[in-house]
Amino acid sequence: MSKMRKMKGGLLLLVLLWEAKSQPASRPNIVLLMADDLGVGDPGCYGNKTLRTPNIDRLAGGGVKFTQHLAASPLCTPSRAAFMTGRYPIRLGMASHTRLGVYIFMASSGGLPTSEVTFSRLLKDQGYSTALIGKWHLGINCDNTTDFCHHPLRHGFDYFYGIPMTNLRDCKPGEGTVFTTAYRLLVFFPLQVLGLTVFTLAVLRFLRLIRVPLGIFIFLFLLMALILVLFLCFLHYYRPLNCFLMRNYEISQQPMSFDNLTQRLTLEATGFIRRNAEKPFLLFLSYLHVHTALFSSKDFANKSRHGPYGDTTEELDWSVGQVLNVLDELGLSNDTLVYFTSDQGAHVEEVTPKGEMHGGSNGIYKGGKANNWEGGIRIPGILRWPRVIQAGLEIDEPTSNMDIFPTVAKVAGASLPQDRVIDGRDLMPLIQGKTRHSDHEFLFHYCNAYLNAVRWHPRNSKSIWKAFYFTPNFNPESANGCFHTHVCFCFGSFITHHDPPLLFDISRDPRETNPLTPATEPRFHDILRIIQEAADNHTRSLLEVPNQLSPWNMFWKPWLQLCCPSALSSLSCQCDREKRGQILSK
Repeated sequence: MSKMRKMKGGLLLLVLLWEAKSQPASRPNIVLLMADDLGVGDPGCYGNKTLRTPNIDRLAGGGVKFTQHLAASPLCTPSRAAFMTGRYPIRLGMASHTRLGVYIFMASSGGLPTSEVTFSRLLKDQGYSTALIGKWHLGINCDNTTDFCHHPLRHGFDYFYGIPMTNLRDCKPGEGTVFTTAYRLLVFFPLQVLGLTVFTLAVLRFLRLIRVPLGIFIFLFLLMALILVLFLCFLHYYRPLNCFLMRNYEISQQPMSFDNLTQRLTLEATGFIRRNAEKPFLLFLSYLHVHTALFSSKDFANKSRHGPYGDTTEELDWSVGQVLNVLDELGLSNDTLVYFTSDQGAHVEEVTPKGEMHGGSNGIYKGGKANNWEGGIRIPGILRWPRVIQAGLEIDEPTSNMDIFPTVAKVAGASLPQDRVIDGRDLMPLIQGKTRHSDHEFLFHYCNAYLNAVRWHPRNSKSIWKAFYFTPNFNPESANGCFHTHVCFCFGSFITHHDPPLLFDISRDPRETNPLTPATEPRFHDILRIIQEAADNHTRSLLEVPNQLSPWNMFWKPWLQLCCPSALSSLSCQCDREKRGQILSK
């Protein structure tokens, strides 16, 4: 009798083991691929006929493509903060009240608050191995060079390799600067005024019309010299102090070299996948492409039909292909959820002095990076999970990059935090056909800290209403961007307020060319009333939080500046520990 029981028990155990093996993995691996400033009109799967993106297209063909996927902000730092947390940037204090809406100094004290819960933290708590490869741009330190309060490793990542800040033209010699206006206002104009003052005083003194003490001239000359010295120091030190690579908490290359940089990032990403193939992992590969300064390796330089921008886009696509190939090679593709997107729309004002376009395409959509016309916030959104998601799907419902937070949390078995508002929505019911309507009835579009527009998709309608409270003043007036200022700003003389708000039906007018009126839309006032009620309810849900993008938190602080340990004595802040192999991947 006991033998029979043992045999039955053994048989039952074998059956259970077989069933467990035959079932798909309950928790998929997660690979998140984010381009920087890639326009929705750039990938072939979104209609581009001249840029070659076969790997992004392959990803879209094997899963679902969202055609109304929206960034929570049209700027890097706030958009990435919303992506990481599933919450509007305004809730995090990651929305600026000034012109500048992103961090431009590594030694700033602002950043993603440690009180925020990121998807990487949730998945790490679920036993996932987590890594961020590439761009962070959400702060590093708070009070000193060793607290690393905003660092990726403090937000749930086990491993970080990349740049703590962002890629800028100033990071690559010969590619120009983003500080042209600042130089003009803070350096060239004061020097001209001081020079004219010195000349005028010298003439008046020579003509003996007034008596000017020699000390006045000495003071003015010293002031001019100080401005000039500070300017030259800024030119010399900005690149090494802000454009460097880190591996975890250590600087590995300062300043960073662009030589084969995408290949190095890709190798780190594929290496992380290989090292963690036997356990669930989260990989966030955050590309530097296609933000300026543009760069590409010799294998891609001068190969595209769109100059340097096309070269970088095609190199980006190559990298996506390398990640997909490794998943195939290791037999992980079926049980890996892969997401591809961009942090916001293409930067249409990126044009060189020679007239060469260094920004991408937003397709048929108006505007671009830094404004909330569709071109600034409509981004690629592709999800592939072969075991679960049907291939070749296309969904035209409004979705947000904030939706990735609750989606990956749900599939990884993590519970969402209950002590805060989560603005993202789980995408799986929409993808799996359990619902045909987006869970976002309203989406709120901010220009920095200012509520710029509201999108309303009524539950019982195909219409998608979008109301603008203000719009940027394009310059030149007939242009598709703010070319005089390089990006559009959010207040003052840079915008035009609308009362009543400017209203569009995006479902019929995706180009946003024909604003509706009471004469063309009988429900005009009712629509605006409902939108305003939603905006008021949303505003009441906001709590006061510290402003992480205040002028003080964005200002350069020398006591927060990171520098190569070996370079402290020389103050050069230059080292290449990667080249010498002093730091190895973990």
